[in-house]
Amino acid sequence: MWTDIGVNLSAKQFAPDRAEVVARARAAGVETLVLTGTSVADSAVVLQLAEQHQQYATVGVHPHHASDWNADSASSLRTLASHPRACAIGECGLDFNRNFSTPADQERAFVAQLALAAELGKPVFLHCREAQHRLLPLLVPFLTASQAKLPGAVLHCFTGTRAELIACTQHGLYVGITGWICDERRGTDLLAMLSLIASDRLLLETDAPWLLPRDLAPAGKNRRNEPAYLPHIGAVVARQLGVTVEQLAQQTSANAKRLFHLP
Repeated sequence: MWTDIGVNLSAKQFAPDRAEVVARARAAGVETLVLTGTSVADSAVVLQLAEQHQQYATVGVHPHHASDWNADSASSLRTLASHPRACAIGECGLDFNRNFSTPADQERAFVAQLALAAELGKPVFLHCREAQHRLLPLLVPFLTASQAKLPGAVLHCFTGTRAELIACTQHGLYVGITGWICDERRGTDLLAMLSLIASDRLLLETDAPWLLPRDLAPAGKNRRNEPAYLPHIGAVVARQLGVTVEQLAQQTSANAKRLFHLP
């Protein structure tokens, strides 16, 4: 069975048929989904969805929404994180590509969420775009602290450079791989770098409804990604790494279970 660690099930694209999306995932062998929370309000929604569908969720404030961070945000997330289906803090991090929130606001919200995760003993689900030069310096102290230490972190939807990937692996980060590797226009470099990721640090995700694998056929008339397509991504990864799809499914699911403390 596969585990998809990044599903945006609260997205409006899934509004007409969320239950069917989860059912199709299970029929495809994707038994476990980690639903992504991107704001305080959205995190409450994905927790409800996780409970409804017997799945799991992250709770956090995405860097796009970092300007909304205020004195009540940490308290609200602390309450949400106490839910038995909440398995990580995030999606949190830095995005200096779009800067929907200022870099200063992003760093403030990011550090506050790292401190909360360390306090609660929760792993973090990280977003980083054109910001690794700042993300790692802010993150690493929480990974190496003698007290209030983060139990783990995954860099979700990695699309960076070889040097950035090596830096992540040196600090023991888990790395989330998506259908980006199925795009011959922009994913071939990352595909070639997969062997740099230790087998016990590799995780798979769709980031649905986005990042539909470009080589998927048929792709559906709405061009919407779904967790049911995770085995397609897994087959590409397995072929590149020279392992069977069964071995990859078992390894990456075990990795997700370890990181997120899933039962």
